[in-house]
Amino acid sequence: MSLIFYLIIFIFGACIGSFLNCLIYRLDSKQSFLKGRSFCPHCKHQLGFFDLIPILSFIIVKGKCRYCQKKISWQYPLVEIFTGLIFLSLVTCHLSLVTLIYYIVVSSLLIVIFVYDLKHYIIPDKIIYPAIAIVLIFNFQFSIFNSSILSGLGAAGFFFLFWLISRGRWMGFGDVKLGFFMGLFLSWPNILVALFSAFFIGAIIGIGLIALGKKTLKSQVPFAPFLVIGTFIALFWGQNLINWYINLL
Repeated sequence: MSLIFYLIIFIFGACIGSFLNCLIYRLDSKQSFLKGRSFCPHCKHQLGFFDLIPILSFIIVKGKCRYCQKKISWQYPLVEIFTGLIFLSLVTCHLSLVTLIYYIVVSSLLIVIFVYDLKHYIIPDKIIYPAIAIVLIFNFQFSIFNSSILSGLGAAGFFFLFWLISRGRWMGFGDVKLGFFMGLFLSWPNILVALFSAFFIGAIIGIGLIALGKKTLKSQVPFAPFLVIGTFIALFWGQNLINWYINLL
């Protein structure tokens, strides 16, 4: 495929990332994302076309609102760039059109969960329940329903024990729902790769934050971002990591 094609895919992903940023903001503010013009969260000025160009607008205005000069969060360009890269990665997997669309939709929902939990320490039901429904329907249509259900229940049960024993102090119930979704989406054995990656990366970052004095052992840290990272690792490199581990034995 040509470089132009990949550039178009990246731009399309960045545009979807821009929409996801709007969705994340409006979920928190309890506004509908289906109607209404985009506006600056500080001065509420409606944004024009040149304010909404993914990535470029942020660079052109030097990270500040064109109207009130308040700083724009780095979340906006980073989500746009990351979404574009995820879409590029999916296209290179040579999937069927239906499967590609499915992965694009699920990946977009995972990105929303990542950012929303990172910012607000909660996994929104308005995202996780539709995500579960989409995966269930897809798995049922492609005859992988039973194995994915068992993986989902296993992952959810694992997190449920953490939630039950700690009475919600170690892990929120939203992580139980996300674990169920991950098991449905990844199935066995990729769910193991996702969980191991999430806990491993979470431990490294947690130790780093404590060492830097940013957090303490009693500090609350959102875990869904690590679970989302683990899900993407398992999605793109799960089988390779499993094969690598087996060869070590």
